[in-house]
Amino acid sequence: MAECTIKNQIRTLRFMAGEMTQKELAERVGVTRQTIMAIEAAKYSPSLEVAFKIARVFGEPLEAVFQYTGNELG
Repeated sequence: MAECTIKNQIRTLRFMAGEMTQKELAERVGVTRQTIMAIEAAKYSPSLEVAFKIARVFGEPLEAVFQYTGNELG
């Protein structure tokens, strides 16, 4: 399986949010803890809706939480 091209700052943001657990984040976003774990480990790219929900939980813009690291277009 190819490496995910979406990197994220979820672990850092959880720590800065009073050491929020993966389970707490999952409940707030409406997904499973396993989903958060996979996204955080960059093994799974979230849907756009889930990405926006995660960013909203932390009060951050989407690009502060997720970064695209794939090849440039063109």
